Amino acid sequence: MVNAAVVAGPDAAIEVREIELPALGPRDVRVRVAAAGVCHSDLSMINGTFSPQFPLVLGHEAAGTITEVGSEVTRVSEGDRVVVNWAPACRHCWFCLNSQPWLCTAVEGVVSPERGSVHVTLGVGAFSEEVVLNENGVVPLADGVPLDVAALLGCAVVTGIGAVRNTASVRSGESVLVMGLGGVGLSAIIGARLAGAGPIIAVDVVPDKEKLARDAGATHFILAHDKLAKEIRGLTGGRGADHALECVGNSKTIRTAWQTTRRGGKVTIVGVGRRDDTVSFNALELYHFARSIGVSVYGSGDPDRDIPLLATQIQLGRLDLEPLVSHRIGLDGVADAFERMKTGTGARSLVVFTP
Repeated sequence: MVNAAVVAGPDAAIEVREIELPALGPRDVRVRVAAAGVCHSDLSMINGTFSPQFPLVLGHEAAGTITEVGSEVTRVSEGDRVVVNWAPACRHCWFCLNSQPWLCTAVEGVVSPERGSVHVTLGVGAFSEEVVLNENGVVPLADGVPLDVAALLGCAVVTGIGAVRNTASVRSGESVLVMGLGGVGLSAIIGARLAGAGPIIAVDVVPDKEKLARDAGATHFILAHDKLAKEIRGLTGGRGADHALECVGNSKTIRTAWQTTRRGGKVTIVGVGRRDDTVSFNALELYHFARSIGVSVYGSGDPDRDIPLLATQIQLGRLDLEPLVSHRIGLDGVADAFERMKTGTGARSLVVFTP
Protein backbone atom coordinates (compact mmCIF):
# COMPACT_ATOMS: atom_id res chain seq x y z
CA MET A 1 0.00 0.00 0.00
CA VAL A 2 1.17 3.53 -0.80
CA ASN A 3 -0.14 7.01 -0.08
CA ALA A 4 -1.64 8.92 -3.00
CA ALA A 5 -3.70 12.04 -3.76
CA VAL A 6 -7.10 10.75 -4.88
CA VAL A 7 -10.22 12.60 -6.03
CA ALA A 8 -13.64 10.92 -5.96
CA GLY A 9 -15.36 13.01 -8.66
CA PRO A 10 -15.47 16.35 -10.51
CA ASP A 11 -14.56 19.25 -8.21
CA ALA A 12 -14.50 16.90 -5.23
CA ALA A 13 -12.05 17.40 -2.38
CA ILE A 14 -8.61 15.83 -2.83
CA GLU A 15 -7.97 13.11 -0.30
CA VAL A 16 -4.61 11.63 0.64
CA ARG A 17 -5.21 7.95 1.27
CA GLU A 18 -3.67 4.54 0.82
CA ILE A 19 -4.07 2.72 -2.48
CA GLU A 20 -2.90 -0.69 -3.63
CA LEU A 21 -0.67 -0.74 -6.68
CA PRO A 22 -1.31 -3.34 -9.40
CA ALA A 23 0.87 -6.43 -9.62
CA LEU A 24 3.99 -6.06 -11.72
CA GLY A 25 3.63 -7.49 -15.24
CA PRO A 26 6.59 -8.96 -17.16
CA ARG A 27 7.32 -5.65 -18.92
CA ASP A 28 6.36 -3.35 -16.05
CA VAL A 29 8.53 -1.33 -13.69
CA ARG A 30 7.87 0.01 -10.23
CA VAL A 31 9.05 3.57 -9.61
CA ARG A 32 9.56 5.27 -6.26
CA VAL A 33 8.49 8.83 -7.06
CA ALA A 34 10.94 11.52 -5.93
CA ALA A 35 8.92 14.50 -7.16
CA ALA A 36 5.88 15.31 -9.28
CA GLY A 37 4.94 18.64 -10.83
CA VAL A 38 1.40 20.00 -10.50
CA CYS A 39 0.34 20.63 -14.11
CA HIS A 40 -2.76 22.40 -15.41
CA SER A 41 -3.74 19.11 -17.08
CA ASP A 42 -4.15 17.67 -13.58
CA LEU A 43 -6.60 20.45 -12.75
CA SER A 44 -8.35 19.82 -16.07
CA MET A 45 -9.12 16.30 -14.89
CA ILE A 46 -11.53 17.60 -12.27
CA ASN A 47 -12.77 20.97 -13.58
CA GLY A 48 -14.70 19.68 -16.59
CA THR A 49 -12.12 20.16 -19.36
CA PHE A 50 -11.56 16.40 -19.53
CA SER A 51 -13.94 13.60 -18.61
CA PRO A 52 -11.94 11.05 -16.61
CA GLN A 53 -13.25 8.14 -14.61
CA PHE A 54 -13.16 8.12 -10.83
CA PRO A 55 -11.83 7.56 -8.21
CA LEU A 56 -8.76 9.12 -9.79
CA VAL A 57 -5.14 9.42 -8.70
CA LEU A 58 -3.91 12.77 -9.98
CA GLY A 59 -0.49 13.66 -11.42
CA HIS A 60 1.50 12.72 -14.52
CA GLU A 61 4.73 14.79 -14.52
CA ALA A 62 7.31 12.97 -12.39
CA ALA A 63 10.77 11.54 -11.83
CA GLY A 64 12.02 8.84 -9.50
CA THR A 65 13.99 5.65 -9.03
CA ILE A 66 13.28 2.13 -10.27
CA THR A 67 12.69 -0.19 -7.32
CA GLU A 68 11.54 -3.32 -9.17
CA VAL A 69 11.42 -4.59 -12.76
CA GLY A 70 9.40 -7.28 -14.49
CA SER A 71 10.96 -10.45 -15.84
CA GLU A 72 11.07 -9.22 -19.47
CA VAL A 73 12.20 -5.62 -18.88
CA THR A 74 15.30 -4.60 -20.86
CA ARG A 75 15.06 -0.80 -20.91
CA VAL A 76 16.05 -0.08 -17.29
CA SER A 77 17.34 -1.84 -14.19
CA GLU A 78 16.62 -1.63 -10.49
CA GLY A 79 18.19 1.50 -9.04
CA ASP A 80 18.07 3.51 -12.27
CA ARG A 81 16.95 7.13 -12.08
CA VAL A 82 14.16 7.91 -14.56
CA VAL A 83 11.77 10.57 -15.83
CA VAL A 84 8.18 9.45 -16.43
CA ASN A 85 6.88 9.71 -20.01
CA TRP A 86 3.08 9.88 -19.82
CA ALA A 87 2.71 9.43 -23.60
CA PRO A 88 5.01 6.55 -24.61
CA ALA A 89 4.86 5.94 -28.35
CA CYS A 90 4.05 2.47 -29.66
CA ARG A 91 6.63 2.83 -32.49
CA HIS A 92 4.55 0.89 -35.04
CA CYS A 93 1.36 2.91 -35.80
CA TRP A 94 1.14 5.15 -38.89
CA PHE A 95 2.00 8.30 -36.95
CA CYS A 96 5.03 6.75 -35.25
CA LEU A 97 6.31 5.35 -38.56
CA ASN A 98 5.88 8.80 -40.13
CA SER A 99 7.91 10.65 -37.49
CA GLN A 100 5.02 11.99 -35.41
CA PRO A 101 5.21 9.93 -32.20
CA TRP A 102 3.41 12.67 -30.25
CA LEU A 103 0.26 11.71 -32.19
CA CYS A 104 0.63 7.97 -31.52
CA THR A 105 -2.71 6.15 -31.71
CA ALA A 106 -1.85 4.10 -28.63
CA VAL A 107 -1.85 7.31 -26.59
CA GLU A 108 -4.70 9.19 -28.28
CA GLY A 109 -7.71 9.49 -26.00
CA VAL A 110 -5.99 7.92 -22.96
CA VAL A 111 -7.18 9.97 -19.99
CA SER A 112 -7.71 7.78 -16.93
CA PRO A 113 -7.10 4.05 -17.38
CA GLU A 114 -7.93 1.77 -14.48
CA ARG A 115 -5.09 0.47 -12.32
CA GLY A 116 -6.37 -1.82 -9.61
CA SER A 117 -9.13 -0.19 -7.55
CA VAL A 118 -8.51 3.33 -8.92
CA HIS A 119 -8.01 5.18 -12.19
CA VAL A 120 -4.81 7.11 -12.87
CA THR A 121 -4.25 10.41 -14.65
CA LEU A 122 -2.88 9.98 -18.19
CA GLY A 123 -1.82 6.44 -17.39
CA VAL A 124 0.49 7.54 -14.56
CA GLY A 125 -1.14 8.80 -11.34
CA ALA A 126 2.10 10.43 -10.20
CA PHE A 127 0.77 11.98 -6.98
CA SER A 128 1.61 8.70 -5.31
CA GLU A 129 4.62 7.46 -3.38
CA GLU A 130 5.14 4.77 -6.03
CA VAL A 131 3.73 3.99 -9.47
CA VAL A 132 3.70 0.94 -11.74
CA LEU A 133 4.24 1.61 -15.45
CA ASN A 134 5.17 -0.18 -18.63
CA GLU A 135 8.91 0.08 -19.18
CA ASN A 136 8.31 2.33 -22.21
CA GLY A 137 6.77 4.85 -19.84
CA VAL A 138 10.11 5.80 -18.29
CA VAL A 139 13.18 7.50 -19.74
CA PRO A 140 16.60 6.95 -18.11
CA LEU A 141 18.00 10.09 -16.48
CA ALA A 142 21.69 10.98 -16.51
CA ASP A 143 23.59 11.43 -13.27
CA GLY A 144 24.07 14.99 -12.12
CA VAL A 145 20.49 16.09 -12.79
CA PRO A 146 18.54 16.59 -9.53
CA LEU A 147 15.54 14.26 -9.37
CA ASP A 148 13.19 16.92 -8.07
CA VAL A 149 13.46 19.41 -10.94
CA ALA A 150 13.92 16.51 -13.37
CA ALA A 151 10.21 15.84 -12.89
CA LEU A 152 9.50 18.96 -14.96
CA LEU A 153 11.24 17.35 -17.93
CA GLY A 154 8.32 14.93 -18.08
CA CYS A 155 5.79 17.52 -19.25
CA ALA A 156 6.25 21.30 -18.83
CA VAL A 157 9.79 21.58 -20.16
CA VAL A 158 9.46 19.09 -23.02
CA THR A 159 6.19 20.79 -24.00
CA GLY A 160 7.30 24.42 -23.73
CA ILE A 161 10.78 24.11 -25.20
CA GLY A 162 9.49 21.64 -27.78
CA ALA A 163 6.81 24.09 -28.91
CA VAL A 164 9.57 26.60 -29.65
CA ARG A 165 12.04 24.21 -31.24
CA ASN A 166 9.93 21.57 -32.92
CA THR A 167 6.56 23.16 -33.70
CA ALA A 168 7.35 26.84 -34.27
CA SER A 169 10.97 26.28 -35.38
CA VAL A 170 12.01 29.62 -33.90
CA ARG A 171 15.26 30.94 -35.35
CA SER A 172 17.88 33.21 -33.83
CA GLY A 173 16.86 36.86 -33.99
CA GLU A 174 13.13 36.23 -34.44
CA SER A 175 10.67 37.90 -32.10
CA VAL A 176 8.60 35.68 -29.81
CA LEU A 177 5.48 36.43 -27.80
CA VAL A 178 4.47 33.99 -25.05
CA MET A 179 0.97 34.29 -23.59
CA GLY A 180 0.28 32.57 -20.26
CA LEU A 181 3.13 32.10 -17.82
CA GLY A 182 2.50 28.84 -16.05
CA GLY A 183 5.11 26.08 -16.13
CA VAL A 184 4.69 25.52 -19.87
CA GLY A 185 4.73 29.22 -20.78
CA LEU A 186 7.85 29.86 -18.71
CA SER A 187 9.47 26.82 -20.35
CA ALA A 188 8.61 28.31 -23.74
CA ILE A 189 10.42 31.51 -22.72
CA ILE A 190 13.45 29.42 -21.78
CA GLY A 191 13.23 27.70 -25.15
CA ALA A 192 13.07 31.04 -26.96
CA ARG A 193 16.13 32.24 -25.07
CA LEU A 194 18.04 29.06 -25.94
CA ALA A 195 17.07 29.61 -29.59
CA GLY A 196 18.57 33.10 -29.55
CA ALA A 197 15.21 34.81 -30.13
CA GLY A 198 14.66 38.49 -29.48
CA PRO A 199 12.75 40.32 -28.32
CA ILE A 200 11.04 37.74 -26.08
CA ILE A 201 7.79 39.26 -24.89
CA ALA A 202 5.92 37.67 -21.98
CA VAL A 203 2.22 38.39 -21.38
CA ASP A 204 0.08 37.45 -18.39
CA VAL A 205 -2.78 38.84 -16.31
CA VAL A 206 -0.85 38.68 -13.02
CA PRO A 207 1.75 41.40 -12.28
CA ASP A 208 3.81 39.09 -10.05
CA LYS A 209 4.64 36.95 -13.09
CA GLU A 210 7.10 39.60 -14.31
CA LYS A 211 10.04 38.43 -12.19
CA LEU A 212 9.41 34.80 -13.15
CA ALA A 213 9.29 35.75 -16.82
CA ARG A 214 12.47 37.80 -16.71
CA ASP A 215 14.30 35.10 -14.74
CA ALA A 216 13.35 32.65 -17.49
CA GLY A 217 14.71 34.96 -20.19
CA ALA A 218 11.97 37.39 -21.23
CA THR A 219 13.18 40.78 -22.42
CA HIS A 220 9.76 42.42 -21.94
CA PHE A 221 6.76 41.79 -19.71
CA ILE A 222 3.27 43.13 -20.45
CA LEU A 223 0.06 42.84 -18.47
CA ALA A 224 -2.70 41.72 -20.83
CA HIS A 225 -4.96 44.55 -22.00
CA ASP A 226 -7.35 45.39 -24.84
CA LYS A 227 -4.75 47.16 -27.01
CA LEU A 228 -2.06 44.51 -26.66
CA ALA A 229 -1.64 44.07 -30.42
CA LYS A 230 -0.71 47.74 -30.85
CA GLU A 231 1.86 47.54 -28.05
CA ILE A 232 3.41 44.38 -29.52
CA ARG A 233 3.72 46.05 -32.91
CA GLY A 234 5.53 48.91 -31.20
CA LEU A 235 8.14 46.45 -29.95
CA THR A 236 8.55 44.66 -33.26
CA GLY A 237 9.17 47.29 -35.90
CA GLY A 238 5.48 47.96 -36.42
CA ARG A 239 4.88 44.46 -37.82
CA GLY A 240 3.86 42.22 -34.91
CA ALA A 241 5.68 39.21 -33.49
CA ASP A 242 7.25 36.62 -35.74
CA HIS A 243 5.89 33.97 -33.38
CA ALA A 244 3.12 33.94 -30.80
CA LEU A 245 2.82 30.96 -28.47
CA GLU A 246 -0.55 30.65 -26.72
CA CYS A 247 -0.05 28.67 -23.51
CA VAL A 248 -3.49 29.18 -21.94
CA GLY A 249 -5.98 27.20 -24.02
CA ASN A 250 -8.66 29.86 -24.31
CA SER A 251 -10.49 31.27 -27.33
CA LYS A 252 -9.84 34.87 -26.29
CA THR A 253 -6.10 34.41 -25.90
CA ILE A 254 -5.91 32.44 -29.14
CA ARG A 255 -7.53 35.37 -30.96
CA THR A 256 -5.14 37.77 -29.23
CA ALA A 257 -2.15 35.66 -30.21
CA TRP A 258 -3.41 35.77 -33.81
CA GLN A 259 -3.85 39.55 -33.76
CA THR A 260 -0.40 40.23 -32.30
CA THR A 261 1.44 38.18 -34.94
CA ARG A 262 2.82 39.82 -38.08
CA ARG A 263 1.58 39.01 -41.58
CA GLY A 264 3.13 35.70 -42.53
CA GLY A 265 3.98 34.92 -38.90
CA LYS A 266 3.26 31.79 -36.90
CA VAL A 267 0.78 31.21 -34.09
CA THR A 268 1.40 28.09 -32.02
CA ILE A 269 -1.34 26.84 -29.72
CA VAL A 270 0.12 25.02 -26.73
CA GLY A 271 -2.65 25.29 -24.12
CA VAL A 272 -5.40 22.68 -23.88
CA GLY A 273 -8.84 24.27 -24.16
CA ARG A 274 -12.42 23.19 -23.62
CA ARG A 275 -14.50 21.60 -26.37
CA ASP A 276 -17.26 24.21 -25.95
CA ASP A 277 -14.88 27.19 -26.31
CA THR A 278 -15.06 28.13 -29.99
CA VAL A 279 -12.59 30.31 -31.91
CA SER A 280 -13.77 32.00 -35.12
CA PHE A 281 -11.95 33.62 -38.04
CA ASN A 282 -13.37 35.18 -41.15
CA ALA A 283 -12.22 33.93 -44.53
CA LEU A 284 -10.76 37.26 -45.64
CA GLU A 285 -8.50 37.73 -42.61
CA LEU A 286 -7.11 34.21 -43.03
CA TYR A 287 -6.14 35.07 -46.59
CA HIS A 288 -5.00 38.64 -46.01
CA PHE A 289 -2.72 38.08 -43.00
CA ALA A 290 -1.27 34.80 -44.33
CA ARG A 291 -0.49 33.71 -40.77
CA SER A 292 -0.12 30.03 -40.01
CA ILE A 293 -1.62 28.32 -36.97
CA GLY A 294 0.07 25.25 -35.53
CA VAL A 295 -0.69 23.11 -32.51
CA SER A 296 1.99 21.70 -30.25
CA VAL A 297 1.02 18.39 -28.65
CA TYR A 298 3.59 17.43 -26.01
CA GLY A 299 6.11 19.70 -27.71
CA SER A 300 5.77 17.91 -31.08
CA GLY A 301 8.74 15.83 -30.06
CA ASP A 302 9.91 12.46 -28.85
CA PRO A 303 10.57 12.28 -25.10
CA ASP A 304 12.91 9.30 -25.58
CA ARG A 305 15.13 11.66 -27.59
CA ASP A 306 14.34 15.06 -26.10
CA ILE A 307 14.52 14.32 -22.36
CA PRO A 308 18.14 13.06 -22.53
CA LEU A 309 19.08 16.07 -24.70
CA LEU A 310 17.55 18.48 -22.19
CA ALA A 311 19.22 16.63 -19.31
CA THR A 312 22.55 17.19 -21.06
CA GLN A 313 21.80 20.92 -21.25
CA ILE A 314 21.25 20.87 -17.48
CA GLN A 315 24.56 19.06 -16.92
CA LEU A 316 26.38 21.64 -19.05
CA GLY A 317 24.86 24.51 -17.10
CA ARG A 318 22.91 25.84 -20.08
CA LEU A 319 19.47 24.99 -18.71
CA ASP A 320 18.36 25.95 -15.20
CA LEU A 321 14.92 24.69 -14.17
CA GLU A 322 14.88 26.22 -10.69
CA PRO A 323 13.15 29.42 -11.93
CA LEU A 324 10.17 27.23 -12.86
CA VAL A 325 9.59 26.05 -9.29
CA SER A 326 7.87 28.45 -6.92
CA HIS A 327 6.53 26.00 -4.31
CA ARG A 328 7.71 22.66 -2.93
CA ILE A 329 4.87 20.83 -1.21
CA GLY A 330 3.74 17.47 0.12
CA LEU A 331 0.74 15.45 -1.07
CA ASP A 332 -1.47 17.37 1.31
CA GLY A 333 -0.58 20.59 -0.53
CA VAL A 334 -2.03 19.65 -3.93
CA ALA A 335 -5.40 21.33 -3.32
CA ASP A 336 -3.66 24.60 -2.43
CA ALA A 337 -1.50 24.26 -5.54
CA PHE A 338 -4.65 24.09 -7.66
CA GLU A 339 -6.00 27.22 -5.99
CA ARG A 340 -2.74 29.06 -6.80
CA MET A 341 -3.04 27.82 -10.37
CA LYS A 342 -6.58 29.17 -10.68
CA THR A 343 -5.45 32.64 -9.59
CA GLY A 344 -2.20 32.57 -11.55
CA THR A 345 -0.05 32.74 -8.42
CA GLY A 346 3.52 31.50 -8.68
CA ALA A 347 5.04 29.09 -11.16
CA ARG A 348 5.21 25.29 -10.83
CA SER A 349 4.31 23.60 -7.56
CA LEU A 350 6.42 20.50 -7.02
CA VAL A 351 5.23 17.61 -4.86
CA VAL A 352 8.40 16.35 -3.20
CA PHE A 353 8.40 12.96 -1.50
CA THR A 354 10.57 12.08 1.48
CA PRO A 355 13.31 9.63 0.40
